Amino acid sequence: MDQPLISNDYALDVAALAIAAAGRAGCQAAVSVSAGNGLSIAVRNGEVEVLEQQRDKTLSVTVYQGRRKGSATTTDFARAAVEDTVSAAVRIAAAAEPDPYAGLVDPATLALEYPDLDLDHPWSLEAADAIELALEAEAAARDAHAEVQQVDEAAVSRYAGLRAYADSQGFRGAYRATRHGLSCTVVGARAGAMQRGYWFTTARHAAALEAPADIGRLATQRAIAKLGARKITTRKAPVIFENRIATGLIGQLVAAVSGSNLYREASFLRGAAGTQIFPDFLSIDEQPHVPRGLGSAPFDSEGGSTRARPLVAAGVLNGYVLDGYSARRLGLAPTGHAGGVHNLRVSDQGQDLAALLRQMDTGLLVTDLMGFGVNLLTGDYSRGASGFWVERGEICFPVEEITIAGNLRDMFRTLVASGNDLERRGSVHCGSLLLAQMTLAGD
Repeated sequence: MDQPLISNDYALDVAALAIAAAGRAGCQAAVSVSAGNGLSIAVRNGEVEVLEQQRDKTLSVTVYQGRRKGSATTTDFARAAVEDTVSAAVRIAAAAEPDPYAGLVDPATLALEYPDLDLDHPWSLEAADAIELALEAEAAARDAHAEVQQVDEAAVSRYAGLRAYADSQGFRGAYRATRHGLSCTVVGARAGAMQRGYWFTTARHAAALEAPADIGRLATQRAIAKLGARKITTRKAPVIFENRIATGLIGQLVAAVSGSNLYREASFLRGAAGTQIFPDFLSIDEQPHVPRGLGSAPFDSEGGSTRARPLVAAGVLNGYVLDGYSARRLGLAPTGHAGGVHNLRVSDQGQDLAALLRQMDTGLLVTDLMGFGVNLLTGDYSRGASGFWVERGEICFPVEEITIAGNLRDMFRTLVASGNDLERRGSVHCGSLLLAQMTLAGD
C-alpha cells in the first residue's frame, strides 16, 4: 500500500513557513502545495507492461517585490529548503522587469468559506488486484469479436492528491481529491486494413467506474465498427460531433474567452461579451460545486471563489474566463478561473444521438479528430477526421482520411441542435452537437 498523504494542516504549515520567509525579505507571497500518490498498471498480451507507483510533492512559491515577480519550486519541505526556495524566488524577482499588472489576486474575490465537495475517495487497490482488472478488460476485448487483431493496452489507475494554497493576505485553504480510471485500446483487422478503438471510464469513487469487461467490449465495438472505412468526395454537408468530440469544440470556446488569449488580442471573441454567439436554444452553465464532480473545485489555484454562473445564456456570451492577472490586464474582475473551468454543462433539447442522426438525415458523424488546425485569432477550423457517413438518418459506412473545415464563429452561430447524451468524464459536460454545414475535403 502507498504511504498516506501528508495532512492538510502540514501542507498549510509548510506554506506558512514560505510566506513568513517572504515577509522577512519584504515581499508578498502566493504559495501552493501539492502532494499525491497513485498506481498505474497496463497489460498487453496477458503480460504486465507498465507497473508504476507514484508519489510526489511540490512547493511552489511566487513572491512580489512591488510589481516585480519571482517564482521557485522545491520538493523538499524541510525548513531550510523552504527558506532557500523563497530566497531563490526573491533573487529572481529582484532581477525581473516590473510588470504593472503583477500581484496577488483581489482579496475581495478570495474564497473565505468554501464547501466540502466529497471529492476524496481513496481506492485501496493493490497492484495484483489492478492487474486482474486490466486482464479482465483485455480478455473481454479480445473475446468480443473474431476480427480483433490485438489488444494494444488495457490499463488501470488510481490517484489520491492534495492541493493547498495560502498567501500573504491571509488566505489558507486545502482540499483532497481522488481520480481513478480504466481504459482499453483495441486493434481490429479486415482484409489487410486495421482500425483502432478506445474506451475508458473515470470517476472520483471506484464504485462509479464502469466494469472492466464493459470497457473492453466497448473498445472492441468501436474498433470493429470502423473496419471497411473509405474516403468520400469533397463536398459541403451537415456534421454531427459525437459527444466526446463535442467537448473539444466547447473547449475551443473556453480558450477563445480565456483571459490570456483576450489580453494578447489572440481571440476571435475579443469584445464579444454580451453578444449572441450561439442560437438562443443553447446555454452553458458552470457548476463548480457538484459533489464528486470531475471538474469540481472549492476554490481556484489563486484561492479565488468558484461559483455557479451562466457562461452562455440563450446563446449570449455572458462574460469571460479570467484569473487575477488577466482580469487586471483587461480591467475586469477575476472570475475564479485560475487553473481552468469547473463543470461546464451544455443544455440540450431532449434528443439522443439517434434522434440527431434522423434530424441531420444525410451528413457526417465525426467520432475522431486528428491534428491541431485551429486558429483562435481568426476562428478558422481545419482538422483531420474520421467517423461514419449517414443517409436517411442511418449510419451507412465508416469514413476516414478526410478533413473537416469551417470557422468557429459560423459553427457556433449555425449550430442546429445539442443532444442529451452528455459526456461527463471531464470538466465539460456536453452531448453530441449537430452543425448545419462544414466543408468535407476528401477525394
